[in-house]
Amino acid sequence: MIDIDLVRRDLTQLVSLASVGGSESEVLAQRWCAATLAGLGLDVDLWQLDVDALRADPDHPGEEVERAEAWGCVATSGPGTPALILNGHVDVVPPGESEAWTGGDPWVLRELDGTWFGRGVCDMKGGVAAIFAAARAVVSSGVELRRPFAVHTVIGEEDGGLGAFATLRRGHTGDACLIAEPTAGTIVTANAGALTFRIELSGSSTHGSRPDAGVSAIEVFEAVHASLRRLDAERNATPPAPFDARPFPISVGTLEAGDWASTIPDRLVAEGRFGTRPGESFAEARAVFEAAVAAADHTWLRKNPAVVTWPGGQFAAGSLPEGHPFLDEVRAAAGDPAMSAVGAPYGSDLRQYAAAGVPTLQLGPGDIANAHAVDESVRIDEVVAAAETYARLILARCS
Repeated sequence: MIDIDLVRRDLTQLVSLASVGGSESEVLAQRWCAATLAGLGLDVDLWQLDVDALRADPDHPGEEVERAEAWGCVATSGPGTPALILNGHVDVVPPGESEAWTGGDPWVLRELDGTWFGRGVCDMKGGVAAIFAAARAVVSSGVELRRPFAVHTVIGEEDGGLGAFATLRRGHTGDACLIAEPTAGTIVTANAGALTFRIELSGSSTHGSRPDAGVSAIEVFEAVHASLRRLDAERNATPPAPFDARPFPISVGTLEAGDWASTIPDRLVAEGRFGTRPGESFAEARAVFEAAVAAADHTWLRKNPAVVTWPGGQFAAGSLPEGHPFLDEVRAAAGDPAMSAVGAPYGSDLRQYAAAGVPTLQLGPGDIANAHAVDESVRIDEVVAAAETYARLILARCS
């Protein structure tokens, strides 16, 4: 039985911890998770990550925030290799202007018409609360488990996946893993990958009244952007199963150009996201992208080529092996043997567990469309349903 009042209590406390990546509250959230899981009677491994050593690892997944301190947290129900891992990340993205949120405070859980609101309730503290509720229900039931289950709470998922990377490097593994990311009533069995790109372009500045005497870096970028749009169309023309339309998009997130309104800008910096395909190495993806930038049709670029660099996180594509029985086990636990299996166009920690040989999929409350949004929300009944599914899955795999 899922105790909704305890779910509400847990989520209230989790949301109140403003655990933006790299913040002190990211650390506090992990300590809260460790204390709460220990209170359920689970064995907890709470450790400080050696951030410098992890960054020196050739497989380091990248980071996009400064992080001087970070912690890992794993709880297990007993000794031995867990038959099931339930994973959730506690870091969230910044909320933007508080005044834009209904109620004015994104760090206070608000309830209205069967829905919870607050930063992180969808992505993915609602899922974390559901995991905790499932663990609490199984432990309090007194059912004797033949195999242990584990709960992994991780940091850094939003900016590369440092927490999951460190957790796996510490030796925490299992027979299968479910990540409680929001999946809107479907099961995500594959993720596209993503790389963060940075394009630096030069121009030739002159007075704004004589634009033909110079070269606008903005106009040069227009040619580059057109070439990237063509690449986007080519890479998304025939997406492989289980992906839907345009799963590997190219998007520009930031542009910086110019320093005076009446001066032709001589420099532009664009940063964005490049979706990568399953089976495509980072080296292959970068080469394709850089070739498209180099192919941009502008005479200035022939002698003044763009400079492309790759800062930030690196999300490889990943998937559950085709035909793996874990998919049908999760469908059965959810009570829907026909639940759709889909591919997601965004990266997640799925690819890290999959790369470590742990069959992994995603099923969680909420819709990714509400993630990172003002007035982020999740339906209460979806959180409860997820918790019930997780509890049934624990019993099915472990008892």
